[in-house]
Amino acid sequence: MLRRLLLALSSLSMLAAGLNGGACAQGRFGSPPPNASSGDNAPAATPAPETKPAEPAPAAPVLPGSPTAVVKPFYEHLGLELDPAQRKNFIDPAKSVLDKSDALRASGQGECLDPNMALDNAEYDKLAIDRSLKTIEAVKGDEAKVVAAFVVAGNQHRLEWKLKKVGGAWKIFDLLSVTGEWALSQYQCE
Repeated sequence: MLRRLLLALSSLSMLAAGLNGGACAQGRFGSPPPNASSGDNAPAATPAPETKPAEPAPAAPVLPGSPTAVVKPFYEHLGLELDPAQRKNFIDPAKSVLDKSDALRASGQGECLDPNMALDNAEYDKLAIDRSLKTIEAVKGDEAKVVAAFVVAGNQHRLEWKLKKVGGAWKIFDLLSVTGEWALSQYQCE
């Protein structure tokens, strides 16, 4: 978005500088280019150095053992939520749904869950996700929410991970898609 805005402003500035030999644009958009006539025979000003757009502020570090630390790996490894080895990070009702999905898959009767639920069933584009992923954590007592927002192929996605503290560790008990309007706990994998 910032890149488009800068491009639009650059185009507008060049268009304005071309009007009336640059005299109209001077004062509104700065000095005309060095080789353009300023209309008043004044010496040309040296061009301003080109500046880079501001870099976004670095994300706050994820604290070990925090709810965000539990959620973050699901955005680093596609399909991790369906890996039975990760079941230690889940409690019911999410764990029951995932276990039933495993049983259905093992029986050869098909799949119940999409392999990229953490991505809101969007196309997997690791670079786009890495660039746009933002997480916000809210903790209230022994419960927490981690909202993950990202953009893939121009489409915004927002998911809400619900966690409870069990035995001193955060465990995921549900995953909701705010944009897709689904919840892991509502799946019937039988």
